Amino acid sequence: MQRNPTLLNPENTALLIIDVQERLVKAMENHEEVEGSIATLQEGMEILNLPTLITEQYPRGLGATVESISARKGNATVVEKTSFSCCGASSFAPALEKLGTKQVVVTGMETHVCVLQTVLDLLHAGYQVHVPIGATCSRSDLNRDNALRRMEQAGAIITNVESVLFELLREAGSAEFKTISKLIA
Repeated sequence: MQRNPTLLNPENTALLIIDVQERLVKAMENHEEVEGSIATLQEGMEILNLPTLITEQYPRGLGATVESISARKGNATVVEKTSFSCCGASSFAPALEKLGTKQVVVTGMETHVCVLQTVLDLLHAGYQVHVPIGATCSRSDLNRDNALRRMEQAGAIITNVESVLFELLREAGSAEFKTISKLIA
């Protein structure tokens, strides 16, 4: 039986981390939990040998990506931008296209600005977008929740960190399963 096409496929998925930067996190509710969720996704993607893109909104003003994320960046491509949507940065589309993926797991800050605009643009460009709730935040939960509803209405798949990782694993019993299970235990 064929799998549902909305399930993440490890041969076709990339992680996108949007603007988790030094000066921005200080204003975010629950930023420690969000950073932890993103770090868990980063580690899981690394275990599965899947690609990651990281963006930084005007790093001269907002600082670099926070240490909890940048310490795990490995071979991730980092894209600097000034546009709210990642898709507005001239180097973003080529970096994403180079990965050859059609499913993008989108995380980051602020959910109702840069994450929302990026998700809508990715959907418009034909990507399937998955947004794990615990890996996004805004200065207020009201703004985050509103943006998540808009994304879902536009066709994004609202999910969670564990679902993302287990969809990518597909089955238990592998060394990767054991390692990833420890990440979320």
